[in-house]
Amino acid sequence: PYGRVFASRSYLPLWVGQLISNLGDTIHYVALVVLVYRVSGSGLAVSAAVAFEIVPILLLGPVAGVVIDRLPRKAVLIGSDLARAALVLALAFTRELWLIYALTFLLASAGIFFNPAAQATIPAIVDKEALVAANSVGWLTGRLVQLIASAVGGGLVAWLGTTPAFLFNAATFALSALAISTMHIPPHAGELSAQSKRGLGSYFGDALEGLRYARRDPFISRLLPVQALAALSVGATSALLVVLAEQHLGLPPAGFAWLLGAIAVGGIIGSATLGALLREPGDTRLLFVPYVVRGVGDVLIAVFTPLPVALLLMFVYGTMTSTGAVAYAALMQTRVPEGVRGRVYTTVDVTWQLMRLTSLAVGGALVDTVGVRGVYYAGGALLVAAGLLGLRLLGSDVAGPRSATYHSKTGTS
Repeated sequence: PYGRVFASRSYLPLWVGQLISNLGDTIHYVALVVLVYRVSGSGLAVSAAVAFEIVPILLLGPVAGVVIDRLPRKAVLIGSDLARAALVLALAFTRELWLIYALTFLLASAGIFFNPAAQATIPAIVDKEALVAANSVGWLTGRLVQLIASAVGGGLVAWLGTTPAFLFNAATFALSALAISTMHIPPHAGELSAQSKRGLGSYFGDALEGLRYARRDPFISRLLPVQALAALSVGATSALLVVLAEQHLGLPPAGFAWLLGAIAVGGIIGSATLGALLREPGDTRLLFVPYVVRGVGDVLIAVFTPLPVALLLMFVYGTMTSTGAVAYAALMQTRVPEGVRGRVYTTVDVTWQLMRLTSLAVGGALVDTVGVRGVYYAGGALLVAAGLLGLRLLGSDVAGPRSATYHSKTGTS
């Protein structure tokens, strides 16, 4: 299946564009944290910068979904890349905290359009039999790039400063747009009909139609509460891993990097294996069983302290994360009709980010009262509950319906 993926002349430019921009994004994140801390001298200010990356998803997600379904997706992808290149270029020469926050907000707003549009485009440019492999390639290379870039990003920022890092990221967005411009996407792939594009009222009607579809569809309506419960768990536990490493495992900062490395290695192996072995993305258990395993791992890492045990648990965590992520992407691409795919993607993303933000707030409050181990106990239990709920609601839905088109006037697929 990997051979079929790379034989696609349309998928390769998209993959190259994502590969380049992932490299720049990872170094950009390090530079942004360093810049905010240098300008403000406040850890709270750094947390606020992270919040400015999440809030746009909540505010603009429904808007992005309609735009992705209304406009040619190639234009959306290129426009998102070029807008982000300009914003990062401005950020490279900014030293005012309020302006850094504003540019971070706008940068996240432009990024909302890219990932859902890319995910919605993949089924139109690769064979059905290679769909799992295509998502696996994207996840695998993304984790590999993050592993390499996170290892060198801190040193590069310390050596060269934040401005060259932002300039490099701006260049990666421009190169990504150039690569995507060579793609061939079937005409009107996923694009709404011209009759549905007239007037502001129809615009809001399209957004509401996406919400109605998510509420009515047997798969999405059951998936949303499961994803909400999972996000409520992983938001706090992922953010507080550095605290757990220091307070419970007694690791130095380098030890925290070892844990991240174990997660990345597990993610690479998990996604590569799934993409090579699985042809049909129909088994929903591939999404929910990893939640159960990861939840048990969260509890166990709060119990045991030896570093080899912690590294093994993080390796399994990474494997399960990649398996679930690849399965989720393939399931969404095969279960959601093309004409409504952008709006449904953003609906699920908004739900996830809202609960993730809630988890960050609750976890930050609990860590000072019950301790970081208590947060991991609670987070692990919630994640196990999310997995079991998913298996209960959708575990028997092994094959499920596969819809290629969606008729907006009748609401049928």
